[in-house]
Amino acid sequence: MAKKNALFSAIALIALWLVWVIAYYLVRNDYVLPSFWETFREIGRLLTEASFWRAFGNSFLRTLWAFLVSLALGVALAIPAHLKRGVRAFLAPVISVLRTVPTMAVVLMLLLWTTPAVAPVIVSALVLFPAVYAAALASLDEVGEAYGEVVRAFRVNVGRQIVKMYLPLAAPMLLKQAGSVFSLGLKVVISGEVLASTFRSLGGMMQEAQMYLQMPRLMALTLLTVILGFVLEGACRLAYICIVRWRE
Repeated sequence: MAKKNALFSAIALIALWLVWVIAYYLVRNDYVLPSFWETFREIGRLLTEASFWRAFGNSFLRTLWAFLVSLALGVALAIPAHLKRGVRAFLAPVISVLRTVPTMAVVLMLLLWTTPAVAPVIVSALVLFPAVYAAALASLDEVGEAYGEVVRAFRVNVGRQIVKMYLPLAAPMLLKQAGSVFSLGLKVVISGEVLASTFRSLGGMMQEAQMYLQMPRLMALTLLTVILGFVLEGACRLAYICIVRWRE
């Protein structure tokens, strides 16, 4: 099954590459769509630039901070929401509002109160929080359905339930979702950096490339961001598989 999935993924990548090559030869305008080979060469140049690695490190750290904040808040609120239906009902409209708030509007408001370096972290945490909360709540509900009868039979207190049962058993399920959530956080952080003109960031480099019409550089930065997202998702999925096999 894994080999078949890898084959289909490879076919999809080849198809996307062919679409890019065909579109380039149809358009034949480097300011609209740069060529694949020029973009590939620009990727090589970026990987040798110290400024790129500084920007990459800053954007990655912002994403990590946003992820950790959303994870802490999501799990901390999912636990009482699982235990008390009233808390779940109270949080439901809050989660709905956070899911629908426009990212651009939030960034623009945050720029009045914070700095261009901090605003992308806050907006990313706000975007990730509903996803983390939903994943944590679903994981806790699944654990509760599987072990709820045992807990009630032995009259385990709530504190021990949380520490000894809910968190350890729900952790692998959360890890399974962590890659996609982190990847989403990276995209939101970079979008926020573009809007906020954050200095020494991937978003700032993208904005500068667009300003000076350096389309191969812009496309190269975009592809590197996509690759980073795939790597993060793959690493989290691999960690999840290793934990599940270790438990077996």
